[in-house]
Amino acid sequence: MAKTKHDEIIVGLDIGTTKIAAIIGEVTDEGIDVIGIGTAPSRGLRRGVVVNIDSTVKGIRQAIQEAENMAGCDVGAVLATISGGHIQGLNSHGIVAVKDKEVSAGDILRVTDAAKAVPVPMDREIIHVLPQQYVIDEQDGIREPIGMAGVRLESKVHIVTASVSAAQNVIKCTSRCDLEVDEIVLEPLASAAAVIDDDEKELGVAVVDIGGGTCDIAVFSEGAIVHTVVIPLGGSHITNDIAIGLRTPIDSAEKLKRRYGCALPTLVAPEETMEVPSVGGRAPRILARQILVKIIQPRVEEIFVHIRDELVKAGFGDRLAAGIVLTGGTTNLDGIAELAEYVTGMPTRAGSPSGVGGLADVVKAPEFATVVGLIHHGAEGDLITQARSATNAKPKMITRVWSRLSEMF
Repeated sequence: MAKTKHDEIIVGLDIGTTKIAAIIGEVTDEGIDVIGIGTAPSRGLRRGVVVNIDSTVKGIRQAIQEAENMAGCDVGAVLATISGGHIQGLNSHGIVAVKDKEVSAGDILRVTDAAKAVPVPMDREIIHVLPQQYVIDEQDGIREPIGMAGVRLESKVHIVTASVSAAQNVIKCTSRCDLEVDEIVLEPLASAAAVIDDDEKELGVAVVDIGGGTCDIAVFSEGAIVHTVVIPLGGSHITNDIAIGLRTPIDSAEKLKRRYGCALPTLVAPEETMEVPSVGGRAPRILARQILVKIIQPRVEEIFVHIRDELVKAGFGDRLAAGIVLTGGTTNLDGIAELAEYVTGMPTRAGSPSGVGGLADVVKAPEFATVVGLIHHGAEGDLITQARSATNAKPKMITRVWSRLSEMF
């Protein structure tokens, strides 16, 4: 591999149900530049959870290698995503006495530990403790309490838990590709970092990432995350409906959805047609595009009904002034934002990743929101690794060879 001049990089790895994406971002004085992108089909996950380790490992290797070749560097650590119906979020709070009558970093750590001291089953683990606000001597709404005077400090946080086995399988798949996992990040949290701004977080907004197998929701209010949930519905369900309704192979159904798909029949002219492949070696058929749209609309409408019901159940049915921001690959369907606004009764827009330079045009599509958000998340958390050039790639190659020999025996 050629030498690289890049010194500080962040690598994001989005392990999705239908697609695995890797992105390499270089930290500069001006911000973050995207210098490498890699994608691969995902065939080892079901509804966001790993069900086939070998297939997942193969996809991760392909995506990482493609990104490494484009960036001209060798990486050894990544930020990986996690999703699935096992994800649970809850709000908690903790209270401690302030030492020396002035809030210090140590007080913040102690009150955070007190807030996350909640009963967690043995088969679950905490993956995020996200601060919402601090209260000092009954004065609430404090975001940065360090240095403030007081005797009593309270912290309100949002805790995200995941299945231990699901998280371990993500780490295991990544480790078999000779990569370390710096942090596991919840998918909608990463997506939010790339598609919404601070004003929307203050007013109240729901980020809805509609992926292949799951629909991930993160709700923000008053500048902080207040609710997370994962609905086991996504774009693959739409594809299956198309395959059954049009009697066509799954791969062909996916291509038809991407090329001709639309969520609103009123946006499609009656005379528009499309060629539909048949199964069993039969000749392809010419059908009206309206038929495809009438298959897609009910399933998309069902997804948004579940989203609306979930927001109402959580108490945010009429509290999101900024409405809903859609992202994920399914967001590419024409008319999906209009249908979402009609079903949920909330203002809705499609969100594309922003805030990066370099190959920004390549990753501007909604399906890259999560992986772009990962490098934003990494930059904010100082999870920066040193890029490896050809001069130090040799030890990693030895590790790879030893790993292969170990697997053989």
